[in-house]
Amino acid sequence: MATEKIKNTPQGKLYLIPTPLVEPFEDNLHTIPAYVIDIIHGLDTFIAERAKTARHFIKATKQPIPLPNLTVFELDDKGQFDDYQALSDILNAGKSVGVLSEAGCPGVADPGATVVAWGHRQNIEVVPLVGPSSILLALMASGMNGQSFTFHGYVSAKREDLGKDLRKLEETAKRLQQTQIFIETPYRNGQMIETAFKVLQPNTRFGIAADLTGTPEGKSGQAPQYIAVKTIAEWKKATLPELHKHPVVFLIL
Repeated sequence: MATEKIKNTPQGKLYLIPTPLVEPFEDNLHTIPAYVIDIIHGLDTFIAERAKTARHFIKATKQPIPLPNLTVFELDDKGQFDDYQALSDILNAGKSVGVLSEAGCPGVADPGATVVAWGHRQNIEVVPLVGPSSILLALMASGMNGQSFTFHGYVSAKREDLGKDLRKLEETAKRLQQTQIFIETPYRNGQMIETAFKVLQPNTRFGIAADLTGTPEGKSGQAPQYIAVKTIAEWKKATLPELHKHPVVFLIL
C-alpha cells in the first residue's frame, strides 16, 4: 500500500483520526479505512487522551516512522490540553498533527473536542476522517428513529437520580418520538439496566448495543458484538449476556 505524503503547507492541519472501538487493535484495523492509515503514516505528532493507548494503535497500523521518533501530547485528567504554544509552533511550521480518540471518533463523546475548538479559533484547517462511531452504529442497528435523536452522554451515577433521568428520557422520547441515546461507565452497566427495567414503562423500547464491531465469534480474546432492542416487558423475560465492564450504548424510544 502506498503511503500518502502529507505535504508541508504554510500552516499544518489538524487531522481527526478515528480508532477501533474494540481491542486488540491489530484484529480490528478493518474498521479503519485505508486512506486514514495512509495519513497516520505521514504524521509524527499526535494528541491523545492517553499516550500509551495511542502508541499501541499507531504501532498496530505498522507505522513506518520509528515509535521513539513520534511525539504524542496527552490531554490532562480533565480532558484539557495545556501545551497550545508547542502545538501552535508545530502547526505554524507547516507540520500537520493527528488528534486520536481512545475509541471511535475524536470530539464525539471525547475530550479531543477542546483541541478542535482551539483549532477553529486559530483558523487552522480541521480535517475529520471516516471511522467507527459507537453512537451512530447503535442508532443504525436499533430500528429506532434515525431522523430525530439526541445523544446525552452520561446520565446520573446516583441510583435515585438515575431513575429520574431515565423517566425524563422516556417522556421526551414519547412526546417527540425522538430516540434518546446515552452511555454509562462500564462497571455500572448492571445498575443501569436494573434501574431501567424497574422505572420505564412496559411498552417502552429499550436498546442495548455492546462491544460494537466486535466479531460474532469473539475471536482473539475480544468480546463478541451484542445488539438487541426489546420492550421493557420483553426484556424482563429475556436472558442478558454478561455486560459488566463492557462498553455499551443505550437507547430509548
